Amino acid sequence: MTKLVALVALFAAGLALAGGLASVGVADITTTETVPVTTTLEQTTTAPAETVVTTVERTTTEPATVPTTNATTTASNSSSSTPTWVWIVLAVLAAAVIGLAVALLAGRGSGLPADELQRRLEAAVRSWTTQGWAVDSQRPGETILRRGPEVMAVGIDEKGQISTRPLAG
Repeated sequence: MTKLVALVALFAAGLALAGGLASVGVADITTTETVPVTTTLEQTTTAPAETVVTTVERTTTEPATVPTTNATTTASNSSSSTPTWVWIVLAVLAAAVIGLAVALLAGRGSGLPADELQRRLEAAVRSWTTQGWAVDSQRPGETILRRGPEVMAVGIDEKGQISTRPLAG
């Protein structure tokens, strides 16, 4: 359960970091606007024996792309546009992800062999029988003990952890 909580907390931290970066405006956004360009042409025609000058005005509109700059500016002596604190937060998150992955992978396959589990259970049952408890019944991984009207189950999990719980007599 704690692993799931840690994973959810790590995910939430990543989302918070992404939201913070978006609000600060780390990513540059370039917008363009189209401006009409007007071109005027003159045309001269010549007829035989007489010269006639005719001026024809033609307007042509061509789209021209003019980049506009973002409102935020960066310092000219800066070698990177990403602030140092962002890199530190990313490094901490990366370390947390690696640690979580190691913890999840270390928890797998750590089960003990069946004979070792049975040996540990028998040692725990021996300690209870020296205190006046008697073995009522046994099965792999669990032993039922009785002392007068009290009944108790002693069990062991796949990692070798002993557990006891009272039972109704």
